[in-house]
Amino acid sequence: MKSFVKILAAGLVAGSALTAAVAVAQDYPTQPVTIVVPFSAGGPTDTVTRLVAAAMSEDLGQQVVVQNVGGAGGTLGAGQVAAANADGYTLLLHHIGMSTAPALYASLPYDPIADFAPIGLVTEVPMTIVARKDFEPATLEDLIAYVKEKGEDITYANAGIGAASQLCGLLFMDALDTKMTEVPYQGTGPAMTDLLGGQIDMMCDQTTNTTSQILAGEIKAYAVTTPERIAVLPDLPTLDEGGLDNFNLAIWHGLYAPAGTDQAIIDRLSASLQKALADENVGNSFAELGTYPVPADQATPAALKQKLEGQIALWGEVIAAAGVAAQ
Repeated sequence: MKSFVKILAAGLVAGSALTAAVAVAQDYPTQPVTIVVPFSAGGPTDTVTRLVAAAMSEDLGQQVVVQNVGGAGGTLGAGQVAAANADGYTLLLHHIGMSTAPALYASLPYDPIADFAPIGLVTEVPMTIVARKDFEPATLEDLIAYVKEKGEDITYANAGIGAASQLCGLLFMDALDTKMTEVPYQGTGPAMTDLLGGQIDMMCDQTTNTTSQILAGEIKAYAVTTPERIAVLPDLPTLDEGGLDNFNLAIWHGLYAPAGTDQAIIDRLSASLQKALADENVGNSFAELGTYPVPADQATPAALKQKLEGQIALWGEVIAAAGVAAQ
C-alpha cells in the first residue's frame, strides 16, 4: 500500500510539473524578449537581427528587443546568453562565428553545442571584396595582381578574431599566398565608416553591410565570395571568375536560446522565426541587402544543430591549415 501511495504521489508531482511547463509555454511570452547580437550596432548581423526581431514582435505579441554586446570576436555576447536564465527571454542571433570560435579561442567560456538550444537558421549571406572608392586597382584581375605586389603595404579591415570579415580575409590572403596588414575594429560598422572615409584600403564584408554603399558608388567592389553572381549586384564577378577556384564563403546566421530552455518555448520561437522569415517585407528587405531567408524547414532546431556541428568540424580544419593560433 505504501509503495502504491509513493508511486501515486510521484505521478502527481510529475503531472503537476508537466502541467506547469505546458502552462508556461502557453503563456509565453508575457514580457519583452531580448535578442543579443554579439557585434556592434550597424553591422551586418545587427541589420539581419533587427529585421527578424520586428517581424517576430508582431507574431509573439511582445516587443523583441535587440541588444548589442560586442567584443572578443562575438564570444562576449555569446557567453552572456549562455549564462542567462533558460526562460526564453534572452536569445542569441549569431553568425558563422559560433562554429569557428572553438578553433580560435583556447579558453572559450562556453560550449557552442552543450550550452545552447538551437532555434533555427535565419539566412546565408554572401560576402563581397570591397575597397575605398579611390583604390588603385580597377578590376578583380588588377586587384589580385596589386595585392600580390604590395602585400603588407595594404591595410585590410576586419571585426577582430573570429569575425566573418576576418575569416574571409584569411581565405583570400591564403588563396593569393600573400599577407596584408590586418586592422581589427569593434565591428564592421565602424570599419565601414573608415573605409568610406579612405582611412582603410580594403575589407571583405557581408552584402547586408556593403550593398547600399556599392550601389551608391561610395566604395569600390571587386567580387562576391559565392560560386554564382547575386541578383542585387549582377555585374560583380565571383572570385572563381578571377581565377581563385572553389572560393565559396557565405555567412550563415542562427538563433539560439540558453541550454535547458523548455522545448515548448523553443518550438514556439522556431514557429515565430519561420513566420517572420516568410513575411513579404522581411523577404524584400533581405533581397535588397543581397541575401534571402532560409526556407521553413531550415528555420528549425534540428537544421541549425546539424549545421553548427558540421561547420565546427569544417572550420577547425580550415583554421588549423591557415596557421591561425588560438587566442
